[in-house]
Amino acid sequence: MKGVISINQKSFEQLELQVGSGTNDFKMSRGSFKYRQHIDQKIKLDHVSSDTSENVTTIKFQAAHSDITVKAQITTLDNGITKLSFLGDTEKFNRFWITLKSNEGEHIYGCGETYSKFDLKGEKVRIFVAEHQNANRIGKKIIKEKIFGKHPEKTLSFDKYESYYAQPTFVSSDKYFLHVDVSAYSEFDFRKKDHITLYTQEAPVIYYYKAQSFEELSGKLSELLGHQRPLPSWVYNGAILAIQEGTEIIDEKIKKVEDKGGKICGIWSQDWCGCRRTGFGYQVMWNWQWDKDLYHNLDIKIKEWKQKGIRFLGYINPFIALEGELYKTASKEGFCVKAKDGSDYLVTITTFPAAMVDFTNPKVYDWYKSLIKENMIGLGMGGWMADFGEYLPLDCVLYSGEDPQKLHNRWPAIWAQMNKEAIEECGVSDEVFFFTRAGHTGTISASAMMWTGDQHVDWSVDDGIASVIPATLSLAMSGYGLTHSDVGGYTTIMHMTRSKELLLRWEEMNVFSPLFRSHEGNQPSRNVQFDGDDELLEQLSRSSRLHERLAFYIKECVEENAARALPVMRPLFYHYDEKDAYTEKTEYLLGRDILVAPVLKENSESRNVYLPDDTWIHLFTKKEYKGGRYEIEGKVGMPPVFVRKNAELFEKLIEVTDNL
Repeated sequence: MKGVISINQKSFEQLELQVGSGTNDFKMSRGSFKYRQHIDQKIKLDHVSSDTSENVTTIKFQAAHSDITVKAQITTLDNGITKLSFLGDTEKFNRFWITLKSNEGEHIYGCGETYSKFDLKGEKVRIFVAEHQNANRIGKKIIKEKIFGKHPEKTLSFDKYESYYAQPTFVSSDKYFLHVDVSAYSEFDFRKKDHITLYTQEAPVIYYYKAQSFEELSGKLSELLGHQRPLPSWVYNGAILAIQEGTEIIDEKIKKVEDKGGKICGIWSQDWCGCRRTGFGYQVMWNWQWDKDLYHNLDIKIKEWKQKGIRFLGYINPFIALEGELYKTASKEGFCVKAKDGSDYLVTITTFPAAMVDFTNPKVYDWYKSLIKENMIGLGMGGWMADFGEYLPLDCVLYSGEDPQKLHNRWPAIWAQMNKEAIEECGVSDEVFFFTRAGHTGTISASAMMWTGDQHVDWSVDDGIASVIPATLSLAMSGYGLTHSDVGGYTTIMHMTRSKELLLRWEEMNVFSPLFRSHEGNQPSRNVQFDGDDELLEQLSRSSRLHERLAFYIKECVEENAARALPVMRPLFYHYDEKDAYTEKTEYLLGRDILVAPVLKENSESRNVYLPDDTWIHLFTKKEYKGGRYEIEGKVGMPPVFVRKNAELFEKLIEVTDNL
């Protein structure tokens, strides 16, 4: 990397500081926001003095012709992490701009989950959790495709995208991290080549660490933010299949897959608590109680399936359906988030309104947790999707009296923590897990696993199959190392439906991830499903067997993530300090020894593959390659996947595709 090291303690000592005040006028629609701000004042503070005493450097800033004074205090913690905090007149302001000199040649990664870009240099990143699948953006896409045709390689400007998971943490190619401890809205501006500006709406506390390797950096970041625990051992034993509409249909589809020699470790039924059919599709009835009319003898079947090695998974989110019994209780007892007029605040999601439960009320928090413990774990579930978390309205009234603008980003972590506590309090941490899509700083230690959200059932690089990789890698560089995606995608609208080829390609990619889980999509009847024909069943069965054969390796990677915070799916630069590695966003490393280069374009049977400087053996053809760029054949069922020849487990890994 050219230039000086981007940020170090000297950079902190030379920082530029501005303070001010302002108000937000954010409007939410279906979880997405229009961001308008009014800056009332912005004051540049001058660096007037600096003093170092007992390993603490204090820098005094003062406004010209004013007595406004802010002190920046720089300390080094016992673990070597540098901490920068601000003292003095900070309580007078709710706007802070901290500018740090940076290396113009560095690459920037992280800030939570980003889909259209991986390297954030040149962008301004909004740190505010929201619905990534903006309804307005989807509508415009559908219209443009109808008029001009599909152009899956096109993306919008970066500021047009929102993210389920936004975190004030980034990692540089110069092997340092910078984490900002804030909850309120913030922006990280990487657009200038020679400096970075951090804009926050509360006085920040900043943490920095410079490492010799990315492995060391991930470990040190986990000391600050935490990490995920291992997954239950059963999750590696094949596929978790999304099947809905009753126990009888589940049994039929299990038999189909088993007859083809497939390996099933789980059945995931979102609609265990009932369904509703809307203009958007087949959706869950958010009343978190077993629907005995739809799922006959589910309690008995769960035990029966478990004896076969198949766990049952469900679904829950922080909303409750207005039509259900649970809402009657919640509304009567005052358990819901309130509007300013004292009524229950109703949030519209896709096509219907729902109430949001107020987790700031300890009684309500325990009540909702009891639903998980009794209605889900008590029923025998092995796991569930803990959906949403990013929809807390900014104009609502909370039981605690807290400002929702400051609590909004923390809401996903509160939701994840509740799910985690439910599992721990039932004593089933080694058997039961959950996965979430929304997140902020606290999610790293609270959530068991992430999934990348509601990808479109298409080939688009910003919302479809290709977006999964930068999303996963950006999470990895934010400190979250355990992620997967819906096999086949989810969002289905008008002409945007899942093709057979897309499903086959997604399956062969997700084999090489910590969890192999399918999804029917929001309109199952319009999407190709895993049992649509013999070829699809054969591919699903083959993929599930391969995932099971890789269990020994994937489990080791997950345990490395738990012990050392090494992400399971990693960017190539994590182990290879090469120019192309820092810009590659369509390939990834599964652990240290497997390189995955999925075919991400429609009607393609090959792709250009960058191999770092090492010796690689194609997992399917067994052909040997050195580092470089190659056009690699990749017919369906034989994606470009490579094993590092010098891997300790090479012999065992290279055999996983034999007689598959």
